[in-house]
Amino acid sequence: MTTCPDASLAQRKRQLVSDVLTEAALNLLARQGFDEVTVDEIVAAAGVSKRTFFRYFASKEDVVVHFLAEMGTGMRAELADRPAREPTSVALRHTVWVSIDACAGHGDRALRVVQLILGTPALRARFLEHQAQWQDELASEVARRLALDPATDLYPQLAAGIALIAFDTVLRRWSDSDGAEDPAALADQAFAVITSALDNPAST
Repeated sequence: MTTCPDASLAQRKRQLVSDVLTEAALNLLARQGFDEVTVDEIVAAAGVSKRTFFRYFASKEDVVVHFLAEMGTGMRAELADRPAREPTSVALRHTVWVSIDACAGHGDRALRVVQLILGTPALRARFLEHQAQWQDELASEVARRLALDPATDLYPQLAAGIALIAFDTVLRRWSDSDGAEDPAALADQAFAVITSALDNPAST
């Protein structure tokens, strides 16, 4: 079955508009703070109408939530792509690093957005909601890799939760240092602490 060219073009156009709005909003939010930015300012910076904004996002908070969703995209896919015989700690270290690097690799603006999320209670709450979803997805993949039953075995959820605690800790340390600390080194330190627990299911 072939894709309708018009439908494909419409999808690309929607993605382009969404990207422009997201970029404009995150730039403003990172510079000015969450409470200081209005939707009017975002649409003016993006060069679109207010009506267009609300076709894509219900609020400026939803723009940040979209950023969070993208942060988690590919985590489970990355874990699924890791070699089957690889220790769980190594597989999860690479999986978590994908999202950390996606943040740290986008320079000062990404740092400001992370600081905004961690420093704004409403956004921090949404961030934790997303992490709960990621934990379930990673746990399902850990269970599949190890041929465990996630309904009866505690290890997959615990392993996924431990890995995401490391992820959260690294982001907070990087954020608190205003980008001075190396996130790769922080990730290595975090996983050095939790490796024995991840690779010894009985200990969890």
